[in-house]
Amino acid sequence: MLEQPPAFGAELRRLRIAAGLTLAQLASSVHYSKGQLSKIETGQKRPSPELARLCDATLDAYGALASLAPTRPPRAAIARSVKRDPVASETTGAVPLMDGPPPGSPAPPSRRQVIAVGAAAILPVGPGDDMTPPASISAGPSVSGTEAHGGPLVDAYRTLLAQYRRLGQVSPPAAVLPVVAEQTRALRALAERTGARTGRQLLALAARFAEFTGWLSQEADDEDAALHWTAHAVDLAAASGDRDLASYALVRRALITYYRGEADDTIALAEGARSDRLPPRVRGLAAQREAQGHALAGDYDACMRGLDRARSLLARDPGPSSGAPVLGTTHLNDPVSMITGWCLVDLGRPRAAAEILDRECARLPVDAWRTQVRYGVRRALAHARAGEIDHACELTEQLLPLATSVSSATIATDLRRLSRTVSRHPRNRSYLAVSPHLAAILTPAP
Repeated sequence: MLEQPPAFGAELRRLRIAAGLTLAQLASSVHYSKGQLSKIETGQKRPSPELARLCDATLDAYGALASLAPTRPPRAAIARSVKRDPVASETTGAVPLMDGPPPGSPAPPSRRQVIAVGAAAILPVGPGDDMTPPASISAGPSVSGTEAHGGPLVDAYRTLLAQYRRLGQVSPPAAVLPVVAEQTRALRALAERTGARTGRQLLALAARFAEFTGWLSQEADDEDAALHWTAHAVDLAAASGDRDLASYALVRRALITYYRGEADDTIALAEGARSDRLPPRVRGLAAQREAQGHALAGDYDACMRGLDRARSLLARDPGPSSGAPVLGTTHLNDPVSMITGWCLVDLGRPRAAAEILDRECARLPVDAWRTQVRYGVRRALAHARAGEIDHACELTEQLLPLATSVSSATIATDLRRLSRTVSRHPRNRSYLAVSPHLAAILTPAP
């Protein structure tokens, strides 16, 4: 029998009785079986963090139950990064960079991958998109005259990064990851062979490529590589004089702890990017991530304060300077509203979440497949937890082809939650129709 904190079951029972609810009534409200709840109240079964948050919301417990639910201990590699304040020290010169690729990084791309992904990345992807960089990029640019012509070279690599990010929306991460990692190495080498001003700009771009490589690694379910590439991005950014990316790296690391269900580390990492010296966008994205951490902890009031702060900060964002790549998502029309709906699911308020996510998902770009699936699955989860099983299964069936195409480890986390929720209705016809497809996408390939 799994051991749980001794106070959880007793506190759940106390709060339920104080609210005047029978075990069957509470089970109906949170869409768990009466038998499961009975075992949790008597200490025979371990409560999940999701159930704790649902019970918190139903019983108006303000996170008391979520604080008693067992969680995994933080990983040392991530916990150490909580203590690091990248804004606290000034960068006075070049920072020693990693020699070679970070541990766990993908092998250099094969010729076939370069042709399949690299060539596609430099071709226009839509009517009127004249985004083809010079042929010299693919062939290995010459350093002769790069300081005099640094502007076009930097612009071309910015365009290339934008194209890779677009490919990342519609492709499995494993298809894009090796080529983006290799571009990071190539950019760093090129920066070291050019003049000071252009070299700094290329190093800053290499940092953005490395940060994107870290994100792709997380999507490919490789946390260690994600952390290493993010750390490499910080080193490159510091060497180029870009201190903003070092703070944004805390927000990226907080995404890893969020998906591991570690509320305290998520909050602590996001709080590390609160400095007034940072641009409003970095602070706004950090406030959003902090709100997600508070939602995991079941703290509704702190979550809403974080979202209010995020909205205020992001409203002050002047946009990237000099055509620099945008930090964070570029596909959400109203990111704070979407994240509000996201947080309400974690807070155990699925009906309110579904209303917001219905509205915001309808505004997503049709070509942003990964974003559509990420928030669409969370929308389906909200409807399922609200007891709307038929509608949740209908939404899920529509999303599964795209989910197969983008193959995301983080999206799979919500798909598993969705699968567990709808499986509590084994006789529902909609569930019976979609369950084989859900099981197929969640079953690891042999």
